[in-house]
Amino acid sequence: MKPFLMTLLSTAALTFVPAALAQHTQKQIEEDIKRHLAMAQAHQAAAQCLKDGRNYKVCQEELQTACKGLALGRYCGLQQAIHPWTAELETLR
Repeated sequence: MKPFLMTLLSTAALTFVPAALAQHTQKQIEEDIKRHLAMAQAHQAAAQCLKDGRNYKVCQEELQTACKGLALGRYCGLQQAIHPWTAELETLR
């Protein structure tokens, strides 16, 4: 009986939870696209900075400046900007 109940509950959770979380408006999707493109440009500029032989620390500082307001964290990550709980997980590691 327990395995059946666990399977039933698991199936229900996997069916309904992702559907509820995945509902984004068109405006939210367009904002995400803009953020992705802006972060991609910032990362491309950082890669070019390194490719040009400039100091790693200088390139990282430029990346952080370019990403200010776009994303959180030292490396311009989108995950932390969209899901604030990710930062909490980092403190637990």
